[in-house]
Amino acid sequence: MRHLLKELVVDNFAGGGGASTGIELAIGRSVDIAINHDPAAIAMHKTNHPDTKHYCESVWDVPPLEATGGQPVALAWFSPDCKHFSKAKGGKPVEKEIRGLAWVAVRWAATVKPRVIMLENVEEFQTWGPIKNGQPDPKQKGRTFRCFVNALRRIGYEVEWRELRACDYGAPTIRKRFFLVARCDGQPIKWPHPTHGEPNSIQVKKKLLKPWKPVGDEIDWSLNCVSIFERKKPLAEKTQLRIHRGLQRFVLENPHPYIAPIEAKRNNNVDLVTAFLAQYHSETTSREARGQTLDKPIMTLDTSNRYALVTSYLVKMKGSNIGQPMTEPIHTITAGGLHFAEVRAFLVKYYGAGIGQEISEPIHTIPTKDRFGLVTVYGEDHMIVDIGFRMLEPHELFPSQGFPREYIIDRDYTGKPYPKTEQVARCGNSVPPPFAEALVRANLPELCVDLPYQAEHQLAMQLV
Repeated sequence: MRHLLKELVVDNFAGGGGASTGIELAIGRSVDIAINHDPAAIAMHKTNHPDTKHYCESVWDVPPLEATGGQPVALAWFSPDCKHFSKAKGGKPVEKEIRGLAWVAVRWAATVKPRVIMLENVEEFQTWGPIKNGQPDPKQKGRTFRCFVNALRRIGYEVEWRELRACDYGAPTIRKRFFLVARCDGQPIKWPHPTHGEPNSIQVKKKLLKPWKPVGDEIDWSLNCVSIFERKKPLAEKTQLRIHRGLQRFVLENPHPYIAPIEAKRNNNVDLVTAFLAQYHSETTSREARGQTLDKPIMTLDTSNRYALVTSYLVKMKGSNIGQPMTEPIHTITAGGLHFAEVRAFLVKYYGAGIGQEISEPIHTIPTKDRFGLVTVYGEDHMIVDIGFRMLEPHELFPSQGFPREYIIDRDYTGKPYPKTEQVARCGNSVPPPFAEALVRANLPELCVDLPYQAEHQLAMQLV
């Protein structure tokens, strides 16, 4: 009977729609059923997948037989809450109910027996084990995970798992995730071959793979990056330290700093704009610059905005337009020279031990750092004249996670504005769509439509 009825595709823990979007890109239609307990997540999902049947309930409150109406299931996707497995969790107590959400996959396997089951989580999911005193028991690490796999096997599923990186499948993020694939239809489990690779790798140079997509391509350069010297409230000292360390590592000491597109220029006096991302994650006592250049995929996105764009505006060093030696008292500050003086003072103040001075004073003698504000680009010296800073916007974060640019994130299906905090949360919790698309195309090609991915996949097959 299976071949006579439409096979369903189900997205459990659907969130804002990352997995559903990837599946849709593969099969050319929306998933049939989406389940999530969070009304805010369902609102975004329903906006972008209006043909899907939505359940705004706990996955445990949706009976598989009732939801499917007796129709066969080709694919059941599961992305259970990962915060009680993630290394970012810290020392918070574990909630047993959340940590055990993955068992719902066994329930679906036992009741409606999907042909293929896919489960996504953090890499630490493999350490799933019993709890002792509110925390995972280190002596039984992985025991529950092995029980979970054995339960699927006893029901009749072949089970395999791997860790994959989103950047290898066309998403401009390095996010790495654990994937488990189980199937009971006698067909082999297949893992998608990467379509993208490190730009300097042999495979990319031989055009067997495309280069990783850089996050710089997803930045909205039309947005103004406000000068750090024109803010009504000065930036916190830790933020200034992040900016300083990033400038030092990604601009001043970088032989090939990232040059922003021409539209990023703010005025005719600017020749070039260099840029990097400052990263707001856990603090470090080292001199480490927490951030990255924009010619690489973005690091893992969280449920709160952790990335800021920093731009440094440069002008060529021509004739007498060279500022002044750092060993002299500061020259008369004119309207046009104020930012340069401030920038120099900023760079000096947050260098080394962090001892600085007021910019109204003569600049102290610092002979070893008298070129710290200079950047060499294309063999020519440039001078930093301003520094811009802003947090990334949701419409930049979603494409960085691999979502299509047309994905609706700013309003729900009723037209009600969708809060920015909720937008960012949906992005951070999402499955990068290229993951789901690649896995579905590899394992369920009979459901898939012919899209550009096919050509990339065929190219990748040459590596095998």
